Amino acid sequence: MAAPLSLQAYVDGVRAGDRATLARAITLVESRRPDHQALAQTLLTHLLPFSGHAHRVGLSGVPGVGKSTFIEALGCQLTAQGSKVAVLAVDPSSSRSGGSILGDKTRMERLSVDPNAFIRPSPSGGRLGGVGRATRETMIVVEAAGYDVVLVETVGTGQSETLVADMVDFFLVLMLPGAGDELQGIKKGILELADMIAVNKADGPNRDKARLAVTQYRAALSIMTPAHPDWTPPVVSCAGLSGAGLPELWDMVREHRTRMEANGALAARRRAQQVDWMWAMVEDRLKDAVRAHPDVRALLPTLSQGVVSGTTTATLAATRILEAFGVTAEG
Repeated sequence: MAAPLSLQAYVDGVRAGDRATLARAITLVESRRPDHQALAQTLLTHLLPFSGHAHRVGLSGVPGVGKSTFIEALGCQLTAQGSKVAVLAVDPSSSRSGGSILGDKTRMERLSVDPNAFIRPSPSGGRLGGVGRATRETMIVVEAAGYDVVLVETVGTGQSETLVADMVDFFLVLMLPGAGDELQGIKKGILELADMIAVNKADGPNRDKARLAVTQYRAALSIMTPAHPDWTPPVVSCAGLSGAGLPELWDMVREHRTRMEANGALAARRRAQQVDWMWAMVEDRLKDAVRAHPDVRALLPTLSQGVVSGTTTATLAATRILEAFGVTAEG
């Protein structure tokens, strides 16, 4: 990356909404170099008072559900109404497969050239903790730059869905019409995370299938305890390609925020997210420190081979690693 700007240049450029400075600030935040990280954390401290006001919405969906088309349609709708929209991605698989967000950005042709939109791929570090840190801190930067809607897309699967749900105010899950087989295979965990389920591509010949899917997902949600007593996750239908149903969907997102602000749940959720993230960062950095310790590095080949061959247990190997790092069973 290019040489960093001065701290004041970053702050002034981000606050002015300068896209070039914004991009450079995010690149600084994503860098793992110690000197860049030190400057990035100081920058974030200066930007924090100007963040926190945006709608933070996470999006997940099964393969082929049309996330890119949906995000572009929703984003264009919101910018047309005067909002500034940032699209971020969490893709822990990108170092293995190359991910899909760059292709998604290419497909979001209208949104990518919208002056009131900003699309940022996730870093390709491949580690969930590192990608999550960069995304959370990027969120602070874009909010300080004046973006009042932040859409965080999970490109990977599984644990990344939980990661995204833990950094947003509202988690939206997109599904396809024809719920039959999907409903059998859908993870209970994703339903527990969802603040709304939207059946996408609910137009043309899919209308009847979409209506059936909505009914089935509502039934599935009805036997689960809502995450908050003031909000029962709705199930709606929409069509990203035509934009049908998107205004009503966004009205529900806004209604959720209104309710959660009124009862204090939004502030409580964000406070809990910050504390949880603090401990997640402690765990992530401790793991790095353990792996980098010279005594641990010397032991790892033998211990790994022992675990693979079955001559030692994973628990015993972990104990020896921690002892080499200087942590005893008594702490």
